[in-house]
Amino acid sequence: MNPILSRRATLALIAASCSLPTWSQNVPDKPLRVILPIGAGSGVDTIARAGTQALTKALGGQPVVIENLPGAGGITGASALAKAAPDGLTIGLVSNNHVINPSVFKKLPYDTLGDFTPISVMGATPFVLVVNPNKVAAHNVKELIALLKAKPDAYNYASSGNGTVIHLAGEMFVDEAQVKIRHIPYKGTGPMVTDLIGGQVEMGVVALPAVQAHLKSGALRAIGLCGNVRTPAAPDIPTIAEQGLPNYNIEGWFAVIGPAKLPADQVKRIHDAFVAAYASPEVKEAMAKQGNVINPTTPEAAVQYFRTEMARYAVLAKKSGITLD
Repeated sequence: MNPILSRRATLALIAASCSLPTWSQNVPDKPLRVILPIGAGSGVDTIARAGTQALTKALGGQPVVIENLPGAGGITGASALAKAAPDGLTIGLVSNNHVINPSVFKKLPYDTLGDFTPISVMGATPFVLVVNPNKVAAHNVKELIALLKAKPDAYNYASSGNGTVIHLAGEMFVDEAQVKIRHIPYKGTGPMVTDLIGGQVEMGVVALPAVQAHLKSGALRAIGLCGNVRTPAAPDIPTIAEQGLPNYNIEGWFAVIGPAKLPADQVKRIHDAFVAAYASPEVKEAMAKQGNVINPTTPEAAVQYFRTEMARYAVLAKKSGITLD
């Protein structure tokens, strides 16, 4: 090749390469901290950890660090997120509890809407009412209601904490079934499931991904799904609605949020990374096995969804009479 042409070709290649986007130039040199205001072993925890590797890839190699900060129905973790710098290095993955708390706590150390930047409501996970098979003879809703009415106040139901969506799901069942069951709150899903298996409490509502293995082993028995449709992840478990309580319908959702005043470019970067990560084949397969439905919203739709859900749970919390200091 002509030396002059060769030199020109080389210079053209260098110029072209300089114009291409380079991930290494845009990837933050610090990890993305993802705060989960719930304990390890919960449904949202399972969902978050299933997507960690794919999220790192979608972020161009930026490491992702999951940090569980449970306590006070999610207030501990949300408070930490509210205080974080809006630099795109700290976000949170929250559940229904985030919008329930204003209705059950007399005072919060933050503004549920004003102190955060909604990025996306990613999807939903099914809840299931389970019982300890050694403590509860019932196999379905009809048998369970008959058992509870025959022995009022003789049984306990567990929740992941006072005022949580799991607590409200239990209260909703009590109201719809017109039965009496004592509520036993735990500090997170992990301890709750441990005592359900151990027989310290007889029943409880829990996210399906958190108990799938225990349902398969027989350590726990499913009475019914809490949503209004069955899930392909557990097609043999009927819904509570189809078993005689048609108005019973509650499921868990999970959303990505950041601190207030998160710049638009960071919102887009994080939103797009989560969408890509949870659309990857390996994460889609994991979500399908868990029964989760992934349907990411835009940041704008997430804002409106938070407002709608806050209003919905305010009515339910008032009806249940749940008030916490």
